[in-house]
Amino acid sequence: MLWAVLAYGLNVMLGYTGLLPLAHAGFFGIGAYTTGILTLKAGWSFWLAWPAGIALAALAGLLLGLVAFRTRGDAFSIFTLGVGVIITLVINKWDDLTGGNDGLNGVPAPAGLEEASRAIGLKLSGGFYLLALLTLALTVLIVARARASSFGLSLLAIRGGEDLARSAGVNVYTHKLRAMMLSTALAGLAGGLYATYVGFLGSAVTGPTTTFTVLLYLLVGGLGTLAGPLLGTALIYSLTQTLKGLQDYQYIVFGPLLVLLVMYAPHGLAGLWARLRANRPARVAKTKEVSGA
Repeated sequence: MLWAVLAYGLNVMLGYTGLLPLAHAGFFGIGAYTTGILTLKAGWSFWLAWPAGIALAALAGLLLGLVAFRTRGDAFSIFTLGVGVIITLVINKWDDLTGGNDGLNGVPAPAGLEEASRAIGLKLSGGFYLLALLTLALTVLIVARARASSFGLSLLAIRGGEDLARSAGVNVYTHKLRAMMLSTALAGLAGGLYATYVGFLGSAVTGPTTTFTVLLYLLVGGLGTLAGPLLGTALIYSLTQTLKGLQDYQYIVFGPLLVLLVMYAPHGLAGLWARLRANRPARVAKTKEVSGA
């Protein structure tokens, strides 16, 4: 579910504005490491450190956007990829704060979560699951409301063409900055919860591989759709876990799967479902006509 939250964050940028930021895992790392450092080294409560990580990730997204949005197309993606690599390098080299290559070990569980879990008859793992579920539900609600608002419509206009959006009165630069902040805040949201759930942080999770994995979830599920990030994450993550023992052969499964999706569901699983639902009334009507004849 945490990866679905991360996918929703990427969908805000790629799905709604048409821009591909390749530093997404870096902001996930900012949220994770901020939460981990504040709880482990500064003695903060998780419930204070988590929002701090989200805020710092959003601020970092704003600073990136102020510079990156002066570029367009592939240049934007390449620039953000470079920023993502820099974030990973900083985490690796700042040994005193982040643990460097050894990572950050012993991030504590949220205060009160174990007691609350027991009160409703759950173990701590069940409490984490419930917290992750609530986080995902909140994420879907935020994205759904944003998508249905004038802000969301402006983002879709930007995706259709920045010049056309400007001619319609949309402040393209400001809306892209807001979208970047929302996207990176959701990445920080996922990162903070990841830190306390896993208890250990290593720089590998902040690298480009994580970004491209989440991008795969999004492409499989469906860009620019509300259900796409959840569907794509559920399918690919489940397949990955099922094929864990066959790690060297996973791409033999993923390769043909992607080819089939491109051929038969170019808009992802959510797009395929929408198309099937749209065709259903026509098939029902045709069946009735044949029966009546």
